[in-house]
This record gives sequence, structure tokens and C-alpha cells, in this order.
Amino acid sequence: MKQKGTVKKLALAGVLCAVAVAGSLLSFPVLGSKCAPVQHMVNVICAVFLGPWYGVAVAFVASLLRNLMAMGSLMAFPGSMIGALVCGVAFWKTKNLPATLAGEVLGTGVLGGLCAYPIATMFMGVDAAAVAFYAYIIPFLISTVAGSILAGLLVFALQKSGAINTMRATLES
Repeated sequence: MKQKGTVKKLALAGVLCAVAVAGSLLSFPVLGSKCAPVQHMVNVICAVFLGPWYGVAVAFVASLLRNLMAMGSLMAFPGSMIGALVCGVAFWKTKNLPATLAGEVLGTGVLGGLCAYPIATMFMGVDAAAVAFYAYIIPFLISTVAGSILAGLLVFALQKSGAINTMRATLES
């Protein structure tokens, strides 16, 4: 019976990958980074329904697909994956939505922004002397705050309606 739950979780992860990729059409450039707030919303939804490891996998696959389709940049990897991990662990440990949203903002905005610097200098040809190591924090924060607000509103509405408990029960069976 555990196999059924895994198949359902994989199906939901696939749908969330599709939402993240399609949602990246709603991106906007900020200081050399392409901000895709829907990815951050997907990270929080993954944290609530699937857990941190599925969240990291969804973030990786969505970032890979966005790059393969020329809809994103290499900056998608550190921001989305670290944010998914931190907010997934935050929800796993606390079961608290505000802590999860804060984890997404901290993981993507600060930690992901810091990790984007070496990727930009090594793989994207950015001159290390021209860009400060913290240069990606501001654009990542703008994107993740917008996505976290979207996710907070969506998850709050699902909690109020009781849909979260129904969904979790469905995924577990």
C-alpha cells in the first residue's frame, strides 16, 4: 500500500513541476536575475504536501526544464533548490506556515543569493571584481517574497477550507 502513496506523491510532484515551468512565463528581470515568483509558491506547496526532498527534486527538475527551454538562467538552481530545502525542513519540523514562508525567504533570498555568486562567476562569465558576493540577494528576495505571499494566501485558503487535510490523507493512502 505504501507504493500507492509514492505514486500519488510523484504525480503531484510532476504537476507542481509543470506549474513551476508554466509559471515562469510570469517572470521579470531584476538586477541580472530572472525573478519567477511562481517557483517559490511551488516550493512552499511542496513543503506542505510532499516534504523537503520532493521539494528539492521538483525545484531541480523545474529549473532544468526552464533552462532547457531557454526560459530561465543558471540562477534558478541555487535559489529554488536551497529555498525548497529550507522551507521543507521548516515545515517538517514546525508544521507552521509562517515559519515555512520565512524558511523559503531565508533559503532562497539569502542562502540562494549567496550561492548564486560563485555560479555566476564560474559558469556565466560574470567578472568577480564587478559584482559583490551579495549582489544576488536583493533580486532573489524580491522574487521569493512575492512567491511566498502567493503561497501563503493559497495555503491559508486551503487550510480554511479543510482541503489540506483531505489532500494529505489522499497522499498517504
